[in-house]
Amino acid sequence: MRLERTAARLALAGDVMLGRGVNEIVARRGNAYPWGDLLPRLWGMDLFAINLECALTSVTQPWQPEKAFHFRADPERARVLRLGRVDFAALANNHIGDFGPAGLVETVETLDQAGIAHAGAGATLEAARRPAVLRARDYRVVILAWADHPSEWAAEADRPGINYTPVSLSPDDFPVVDAAIRQARPLADLLVFSIHWGPNLRERPLPEFQAFARKVVDAGVDVFWGHSAHLVQGVEARDRRLILYDTGDFLDDYAVDPSKRNDLSALFVVQFGLFGIERLDLVPVRIAEGRVNHATGRDREWVLERIRELSREFDTVLNRTEDGLSLWLGPAPVPSR
Repeated sequence: MRLERTAARLALAGDVMLGRGVNEIVARRGNAYPWGDLLPRLWGMDLFAINLECALTSVTQPWQPEKAFHFRADPERARVLRLGRVDFAALANNHIGDFGPAGLVETVETLDQAGIAHAGAGATLEAARRPAVLRARDYRVVILAWADHPSEWAAEADRPGINYTPVSLSPDDFPVVDAAIRQARPLADLLVFSIHWGPNLRERPLPEFQAFARKVVDAGVDVFWGHSAHLVQGVEARDRRLILYDTGDFLDDYAVDPSKRNDLSALFVVQFGLFGIERLDLVPVRIAEGRVNHATGRDREWVLERIRELSREFDTVLNRTEDGLSLWLGPAPVPSR
């Protein structure tokens, strides 16, 4: 690798749900509307990755009518992702299959046609487990995507589904995850592990979730990227690697819990270079009326202090900056000859 390579920035967001009210508002307001005043910032990133918490499909019949929520957006909503310069969509989650195997496969095909990389779901187990390989400047960024629910949607050799794993360190379970990490590691300058895991509106990861995340990082992952709780949880630094236990929501039309404030979240910007991760920046955001904008005023202060408080529980000190919060990890020294 050439020593003159400059650092790159990977922006990670939590759940992006383009269905229901967002789908309708885009039809009226246009494809740029959902990104609000964050659009210039998103365009300035080297890579932008999201968890896509809906199917992009023309199928309208829900697969499991008894399920409480079914999220779908018209396939043309891929233009929203393109305009937001989304480079990658994690598909291993509990809504990609809301409209059955046909809806899942159409989502994959829609993203392929839009030129948006993805991982975590597919027409076969091999496809669902396949990592995405992206370029950021001169660096290779590899993303693995998993989900711990629903297990009945697990892809099989000849059946569409998600890349499923339980949150388990059992010798019956974790070796599959470990093998995937080991296979992907030689391909990557930065290796990201995405997982949709755990129950909704949980403010802190359970001890067994913490143990799982640390084991994943110790196996060779640079960034552990969690989502599903609809709330931002704490950040942990581990040997110049990052555990983002939950990155919260980023775009949706969800009801807001007045105390837990699932409408307040952050954009997580990972700066990395020749010697690994250099810093993490958190930009506070607020979701309202099917749109995400920079958080301001009391909302901004609330979410910043909440993330700082939760991160301190992992001995992570996030410093205030003009943009929000920052964690400096610093480049490793150049090896002596």
